[in-house]
Amino acid sequence: MKSIVLAEKPSVGKEIARVLQCSPKGKGYCEGAKYIVTWALGHLVSLADPDDYDKRYRNWEIEDLPMLPKKMEVRVMPKTSHQFRVVRDLMKRSDVSHLVIATDAGREGELVARWVMKAVGWKKPCSRLWISSQTDQAIREGFQNLRPGKDFENLYQAAVCRSEADWLIGMNVTRALTCKFEAQLNAGRVQTPTLYMVVKREQEIAQFIPVPYWTVRVDFDGYFGSWRDKSGNGRIFDCPKTEKIREQIKDKSATIEEVKSQLKKEPAPLAYDLTELQRDANRRYSYSAKKTLSLLQALYERHKLVTYPRTDSRHITEDMVPTLQGRLQAMNQAPYLKFAQKILENPLKPGKRFVDNHKVSDHHAIIPTEQPLKLENLSSEERKIYDLIAKRFLAILYPPYQYDQLTLVTKIDSHRFYSRGKFVRSLGWREVTSVSLSDDETNVEELPEQTLGQYKEGTLALVKKIRLEQGKTDPPPRYTEASLLGAMENPSRFIQNEKLKESIKQGGLGTPATRAEILEKLFYNNYMERRGKQILPTSKGKQIVELVPETLRSPELTAKWERRLNDISKGKESRKAFMEDIRENTISLVQAVKVSTSSFEADNISKTKCPLCRQFMLTMNSKKGVTLVCPDRACGHRQSEKSVDIFDKRSLRQEKRQSKALISKYSDKGNIGTNLGDLLKAALDKKKED
Repeated sequence: MKSIVLAEKPSVGKEIARVLQCSPKGKGYCEGAKYIVTWALGHLVSLADPDDYDKRYRNWEIEDLPMLPKKMEVRVMPKTSHQFRVVRDLMKRSDVSHLVIATDAGREGELVARWVMKAVGWKKPCSRLWISSQTDQAIREGFQNLRPGKDFENLYQAAVCRSEADWLIGMNVTRALTCKFEAQLNAGRVQTPTLYMVVKREQEIAQFIPVPYWTVRVDFDGYFGSWRDKSGNGRIFDCPKTEKIREQIKDKSATIEEVKSQLKKEPAPLAYDLTELQRDANRRYSYSAKKTLSLLQALYERHKLVTYPRTDSRHITEDMVPTLQGRLQAMNQAPYLKFAQKILENPLKPGKRFVDNHKVSDHHAIIPTEQPLKLENLSSEERKIYDLIAKRFLAILYPPYQYDQLTLVTKIDSHRFYSRGKFVRSLGWREVTSVSLSDDETNVEELPEQTLGQYKEGTLALVKKIRLEQGKTDPPPRYTEASLLGAMENPSRFIQNEKLKESIKQGGLGTPATRAEILEKLFYNNYMERRGKQILPTSKGKQIVELVPETLRSPELTAKWERRLNDISKGKESRKAFMEDIRENTISLVQAVKVSTSSFEADNISKTKCPLCRQFMLTMNSKKGVTLVCPDRACGHRQSEKSVDIFDKRSLRQEKRQSKALISKYSDKGNIGTNLGDLLKAALDKKKED
């Protein structure tokens, strides 16, 4: 008897097949003595469409909402049904007695496999391959240590809850908005709160009024000092006060009141999780979150140089420590070889800051694998992402960066001027890489660094020049993808409830695996746009935030859901209780849209008129490019933007036939005259009434 192995993608399946010594036997699978390896193409099975439950849902009518099927059904996806049939036939073979789930080791990967099993009706035993890298060694060890499929039942239940919740909320609210405001609008539990943060920031910028302020700086002999008040603030918002300080210190003697030297030890930044890597790649190379994930996936699947990408952990477990030496030895090319060799000169003893079992859930941090490095096989963009991961990994195994923090306090009259410098004792991990500075907003006023010599307390200082400098307060910066990903990871500033602020840090908006997709969806739907690195909301984005119910645009709701989904995956909460709450939320959200008194004004009106009803058409993004859509849903005409100037006789005749059919069915020609436009308009009006 044989075991069937189900991978998530052809590329991964074929690699597993090679390791298991299976060769291609037919289209869509490989077979060997013990194993048959096949694969999905992403999802082969999905939740059923609304009209699969009731034919009346084919038409979008607000009166039919909310749609709340008693039991959510799954269906085979038409586009990939050919591969589903391959998998189904293999599963039903009489010589197959066991299934190995080898899809991505995460919530969504579990769903991919389990829904296929459900659609096929699989009742035989199953096991789970749970690995964090795609190297040959990891695959072999994974098959030697297969885990019981039942251990991942809760993870599957969490995945089903996530999918069904998104269907119920997304389908119903999207239809409600579209029907209510006669426009192509959509909303979701993650994308709407994310968009809200961008819109809110733009409102803060628009409402911001710059306030002038002044600073006082004194140049002494060999160094300079910045004025600070007793609270450590250096900005003065009262100009006369600035002049008063200058008069008080003018021609006065200065004394070094305090000389402070403090040894500082700065540890390396933690290893990467997916979100932090996406942020860093955006800051350094302007890569989108989606692009970074794509490059990272290639490094994981094709090149096998890094561990599982879709992780939210920045730590490793204790059992991984013995593998660190092999990972370092595999980094056998410049510019990493010399750093790896230096680390290996001494016994490896990574501290608890990096090795912490309690801070690793499904997957550990993204680090290099034991696969020998061949940089020449990487594209320039792949090399940049690998470089970030490799240097971060090396840095965390290096000693801390050590320096003496020098602070001088120089007193003139009753005013104090502060100076800061540093003396480097040991570069430590900074030999490998410089720290990736966060671009998160901060109001902390840092003293500028300078080179300070040897000074003693009580020494007189020569005042050479007094500088009064004027500035203006800055508005909060617009989001970049880096800072927006950080806000999605921890949206606590948008939550009023103090008890939830701490708990939301464990969930955030979406998961590391889905955040890039959410951002791309917001760009695609023309809710926000890129201007250089900055992200701005569009008119459509600003309006949709106002149109959706308030509870849906709050990060609080979706963060609660993510936390509960995490609890379901750990067996701490039942699927039934969660879904009952989701259904109640769906009812209240749809009702809020129905009773709304708001209005929507389209900003995507084209200059092309609908050939049927002569209204100006709307431009919409689609998978095939820009599409022109009639704003009148009763008309429903759609055409490619490219076809506007290609009006051949066939299309013109077809449009005329459609117009005549509508007129014939819905209008009374005897009462309306002979103008074709009037006839068609009357027909469309009558169709709406019917």
